[in-house]
Amino acid sequence: MFGALLLTAAAACARTPVTPEPVPARTPVLVIPTPGPPPPRLPTVVGLMPAHPTTVGMDSTLPARLDSIVRVAIAEGAAPGATVAVGRYGRLVHLKGYGTLDYTAGSPVVDANTIYDLASLTKVIATTTSAMILEETGKLDLDRTVRTYLPEFDAADKAAVTVRMLLTHTGGLEAGAPLYRQARGRAEYLKEINARPVAYPPGSQTVYSDWDMVVLQAVIERVAGMSLDNFADGHLFKPLGMSDTRFAPDTNDRAYRQRIAPTTADELRGGPLQGVVHDANAWAMGGVSGHAGLFSTARDIAIFAQCLLDGGTYANVRIVAPQTVARWTSRQTGLASRALGWDTPAPASSAGRYFSPRSFGHTGFTGTSLWIDPERGMFVVLLMNRVNSRGEATRHTQLRRDVSDAVQRAVLDAPLVEWEALR
Repeated sequence: MFGALLLTAAAACARTPVTPEPVPARTPVLVIPTPGPPPPRLPTVVGLMPAHPTTVGMDSTLPARLDSIVRVAIAEGAAPGATVAVGRYGRLVHLKGYGTLDYTAGSPVVDANTIYDLASLTKVIATTTSAMILEETGKLDLDRTVRTYLPEFDAADKAAVTVRMLLTHTGGLEAGAPLYRQARGRAEYLKEINARPVAYPPGSQTVYSDWDMVVLQAVIERVAGMSLDNFADGHLFKPLGMSDTRFAPDTNDRAYRQRIAPTTADELRGGPLQGVVHDANAWAMGGVSGHAGLFSTARDIAIFAQCLLDGGTYANVRIVAPQTVARWTSRQTGLASRALGWDTPAPASSAGRYFSPRSFGHTGFTGTSLWIDPERGMFVVLLMNRVNSRGEATRHTQLRRDVSDAVQRAVLDAPLVEWEALR
């Protein structure tokens, strides 16, 4: 397991908290560990278990620091509420909700069971992982062209587009467009995307695009012989016990609906969107899309993150092999930050200053984010609805970085390096 390997490496160092001195730009901040006995080896656990931060070599004040950071951000309008989950070495050291579901009077308080619209976290949790599973079983070849899987994707300017290009956002497709104004359903979306000209020659640039994941969804569904939501549910969510993770949640269940944080008050779609995907293109596709549409809790995303940290296995359930996880989450070129589906830390990213170069993660338009650091056996989940009844907030950008930095600075058994200065 990744966790065990990382723990062995981490145990070689121990340090006491030190505030780094100011340094010139692009110089790493390095805190030299104080010599001392290594921390005790942690026993292997099956699945995530709650634990105090000190049991995994982290500062005991971390929960209080996170409380302060998130509450200040909420007071400054980042979102009406948020949930944070932090884990290390298979231990869940922080899982807490803050604020309320919305700004309206009497809105329920947020807790660990609050459900959020994940927005573009859908790309990595559902779509990318489904593609990983299909590739590992030999059903998907990343270097085959898309049209060999989808003959209807036959525009001349897209002949060279491969599955790998979709995953690295280098396929030439535009970033997105309001196709919901005229298109409905998967088939119409694929037809419209095929008809629109490429924004650049495939393979020549990296441009983050929703269409890459919409097309990849079509490939997955063609190869798997079932819809993306059914495939992800049967091969990922249910096996891992991610019971609150799903596309198009049933909002007829009043008790369940009340757990969902609402987003935009869109009168054209029936008022506040509570359980209805915020992204209009995903909505026009029926709520199930490769780029958006997934709903979940911080607890479920923590399970998913731990599965990847443990090499694709969680609670004795194997989803993919460790080699597959390592290959898909590694930066693909030296020219861009993209891995396969995933992103890696870059200057000014939500990963903050200290996530290692081997880290990987992603964000979502609604304010969600997930970062995983294999070198430290650590993950950070932050879910919120910065898109809400008051509009679209921007304070979430700093909140993401502040949470990431606080978690990394809480690690006491390894040097603290400001990797951002070296990117």
